[in-house]
Amino acid sequence: LGLIITLAALVFIPFIGNCHLFDWDEINFAECAREMVVTGNYSNVQLNYNPFWEKPPFFIWLQAISMNLFGVNEFAARFPNAVCGIISLCVIFLIGRKVYSPAFGLTWVLVYAGTLLPHFYFKSGIIDPWFNLFIFSSFYQIILHFNDFNGKSGYRTAALAGLFLGLAVLTKGPAAIIIVGAFVGVFWAMRKFKKVSGLKQISVFVISLMVTGFSWFLFEILRGNTNVIKAFIDYQVRLFNTEDSDHGGFLLYHFVVLLIGCFPTSLFMLMSLRKSGMDTPFQKHVKFGMLILFLVVLGIFTIVKTKIIHYSSLCYLPLTYLATYTLFKIFTGEYKIRKWFSISFIAISLLLGVIFSLMGAIDF
Repeated sequence: LGLIITLAALVFIPFIGNCHLFDWDEINFAECAREMVVTGNYSNVQLNYNPFWEKPPFFIWLQAISMNLFGVNEFAARFPNAVCGIISLCVIFLIGRKVYSPAFGLTWVLVYAGTLLPHFYFKSGIIDPWFNLFIFSSFYQIILHFNDFNGKSGYRTAALAGLFLGLAVLTKGPAAIIIVGAFVGVFWAMRKFKKVSGLKQISVFVISLMVTGFSWFLFEILRGNTNVIKAFIDYQVRLFNTEDSDHGGFLLYHFVVLLIGCFPTSLFMLMSLRKSGMDTPFQKHVKFGMLILFLVVLGIFTIVKTKIIHYSSLCYLPLTYLATYTLFKIFTGEYKIRKWFSISFIAISLLLGVIFSLMGAIDF
């Protein structure tokens, strides 16, 4: 872990302040944090010194802390996500080590950090890296819970799943509950589980979620800001039904984003759809869960009319896990490189080569 932390810090932290804030979200979130620092009002988020109820405060709090440490600048706005990158690599190493082996965990780290879009967005000032980390952590605790309902372990995983989901809600809003709820619903439906958690364990999950995720909302309502819930709901509906802020796109937008932006990792992920007879029940469970999480997130944001490249960024985690799974199967000789993979690899490589060459030749 020490080596991963050191190398991740060297990868994600240097030079993050050298480029100006260029994304609409980056600019707005950094301004919200600046206004939080200037006014000393850390209880709610403001934009142009007016209440900004579209986002909860967790990420803005992190940026405000960073600005208090490093000043109001691009580095401070992006530093929290660099820290998130370091933590994320540690988390996926620990998960990979538990499911397979330390070698699997380390390979997953290298695949994740070496893939273009996952690598890039830890150098940004957007909310999604922390949001995704919390949702994925909740997802993993749910997988562990499905595999062991009994005793203290069942209560612990239920509590942690609720805790991480609550932090996701506090980071970006109730969309986290929709994603995790959809995953659990599809997972149960497709696996046809006969066992379910007991009422006490479900209560532990709900209480943990409510205390963590909704305490700030309750605090604001008690202060008289009763429109905070309505503002969140209106914002989510607007994203779903309209091309918010002119961010539209074609139906398969996120399919293309993941195929090209995560190339060639995305091709290795597709190879993982083959069955394997050598996995343990727990390993099969995790693989199935990763696939369902990937499809649920991709499906939700395919339906959502607002198309922004990082909306499908939660897919990076299961995508890179499944790609790492494929690599391990290739190393052990269980999987072979198929003709479709070679043709796709060559075709996409040539396409990207032409695109980047043209971009370099055109004078913008």
